[in-house]
Formats: sequence, structure tokens, C-alpha cells
Amino acid sequence: MRLLAFDTSTDRMSIAVGRPLDGVSHVWSQDAEGGALASRTLVPAIQALLAQADLALAELDAIVFGRGPGAFTGLRTACAVAQGLALGARVRAAGAPVPVLPLDSLLVVAEQARHAHAPEAAEWQVLAMLDARMDEVYAGSYRWEQQAWQTLRMPALVSPQDVAVQEGDQAMAGNVFANYGARLPSAAGLPRVEALPDARAMLRLAPGLLAAGHGLDPALALPVYIRDKVASTTAERAAAHASAATPTPVKP
Repeated sequence: MRLLAFDTSTDRMSIAVGRPLDGVSHVWSQDAEGGALASRTLVPAIQALLAQADLALAELDAIVFGRGPGAFTGLRTACAVAQGLALGARVRAAGAPVPVLPLDSLLVVAEQARHAHAPEAAEWQVLAMLDARMDEVYAGSYRWEQQAWQTLRMPALVSPQDVAVQEGDQAMAGNVFANYGARLPSAAGLPRVEALPDARAMLRLAPGLLAAGHGLDPALALPVYIRDKVASTTAERAAAHASAATPTPVKP
């Protein structure tokens, strides 16, 4: 399939373009600094990769993007760019936009870890985690079976020490080990696989999910936020300060 994939849910921006040439699948990819930079570097980087692959937006079968969980700014950037590019390709027959395929960032981590650590395994189960900052992690469990992924536990926001290892987990994967490794469950014997959401993993996931009907009209593509609030309002901070400054009455 002719696909564009990108993820900006972490501090690393990952982009890949895939297309068949002479019956063989070819991939062009780029990893770069993400975060706040992604909002101004993502589109030029996509244009450059499409040019290398000699593909126009209107020729794509789908645009695949990481919908989260992850950094708020990065998720909004990915969603807006996916929608904008897909809607901007209405030059296709009948004016139809290119469909979009939102992917869970933790599922992409699971696929990247499987490809690196257990590519030949017929069955494999992984606890995927991403650093959520603010002393928390995003965590979800996934199982690879019959050449497809099953979600065993949906992504959730938890403290590192509260991450639950499920029966059957064969590995932990993600970018949390440097900051939280000592506080994660010991889970003796489970390997810890460093992995981030990777656009090449998204290209591997996309064909099966598109065939199963998970492609969407770009107007329906939305980011997934698990943490709904990252800061207090001015009024809330003032109230908290006043409460802390008020002495507690002492009972006689």
C-alpha cells in the first residue's frame, strides 16, 4: 500500500512513507527531534519524504498517525496535520479525501518492541509504557497472536509503582526505564525493551487495520487524551495558596 505514517506523541518525531516498487515494498523514513519543534518541522519533513518516494498526497491509500496517549501539543499537531493533508488531497476522483488511520501510541510501542525483540514469535505479550511526565506513566497491555494484535488492557495513566503486570506478560517495553525503572514492578525475568512509537512500525500495522475497516474520514480523526488536565488555573492556584496560608484552628 502507499502510506504515510507519523508520530509526534513523544520528544521524538518519527515519519515514514511506504510504497510498492516493482512488486517490492520500499520505505523512506526519518526520525528527528519532536516536542514543540514538531509543529513547524513536521509538514516540511513529510513533503521531503514524499518527494523522495515520488508520491503525491492524492496517491496515498491512507495517512496513519499516532493519536496518543502522549504529549498534548504533539497529539494536536499530529491530528491537525493528518486532517489537513487528507482533506487537501480532494483532487482524487469524486473529490474524496485520503482516509486517515489513528493508531494508539502504546500499540505502536508494542509492535516496535515485538519487531526488535521477538520478530519470529507466533505469540507474544507485552506491557507497553510511555513517560507521561508529572511522575506518571501511560501503560497498556497487548498480545500478538495469529499475526494480529489484541488489546488486553486499554491505555491508562498510573504512577510507576502502580503499574500492574498481567499474567502472560513476556516483556516490558517503552521509554520509562531510565526515569522510573527502580519504581516499576520487579516482574523478575521480564526483559525491558527500550522502544518509542516508530512510524515504520505504523506502516507494518496499517494494512491489516485498514483491511478491517478502521480507516476514517479525516473529520472524525481525534487525539486521545488520558490526562485531561496538566495545570491549575490562576484562581485554583490562588485558592490553594490561600488555603495553605490559613492556620488550622486548634481545638481547646
